[in-house]
Amino acid sequence: MTDEIEKEDESALTAEYILGLLSPAEAQAYEDVLSVDPDLRAEYAFQTDRIVALTDDIAPVAPPPHVLKRIKETLFHEGAPARSGAGVQSWLQRLGLLPAIGGGLLAALAVLWIVTAIIPPSSGPVSGATYIAQIASADESLVVDASYDSANGNLVVNRAVGDPRPGRALELWLIAGDNPPISLGVLPADRSGRVPVSPDLALSLAGGTLAISDEPLGGSPEAGPTGDVLAVGQIVDA
Repeated sequence: MTDEIEKEDESALTAEYILGLLSPAEAQAYEDVLSVDPDLRAEYAFQTDRIVALTDDIAPVAPPPHVLKRIKETLFHEGAPARSGAGVQSWLQRLGLLPAIGGGLLAALAVLWIVTAIIPPSSGPVSGATYIAQIASADESLVVDASYDSANGNLVVNRAVGDPRPGRALELWLIAGDNPPISLGVLPADRSGRVPVSPDLALSLAGGTLAISDEPLGGSPEAGPTGDVLAVGQIVDA
């Protein structure tokens, strides 16, 4: 090792560098040593394997579309995915549902970045919640947190960001597997409220998706959404 990095600090500095916690100047100094010091390169490879291994026991979970969009824009400078087609499959594509990002160090860095920089503050799940979901638009102009409590059969919704357009309503939909979207009703006028979920629909919540569409006052006049799909979020265990 050179004088720039003392031996006792090597492990901590390497971990901080991998996780992106160093300042630009500190990262540059680390990289300067990394380019000429084989011992530091070996430590870097060792620490990378350790950090990647932290994700081995974590089951893959698809992030909300607005999170995935911002990760791709920030890390890869990619635009929003195209939305087209018809039927149930195209309707899901229209919502922007994409597979989870996975694999290696990118997963570890993405998780860290999501937790610290992307996901907006929320009131959190209600006590005793069975399932939770964050329903968000791609630009985060509409963010609704939802918590389902199987004990009382209510879906508690908290509209953290966004409002319906004048003369319009926000309608909540459940998408379970390949089934067409099922209306859970119009969101309450207040920012926080409860949406009753019938027992048969509650069975479809696990692994399902919640979506919000722009509809006439009173809700969609048809069996499915008639207005724009504004936000979407996957249901996960609380």
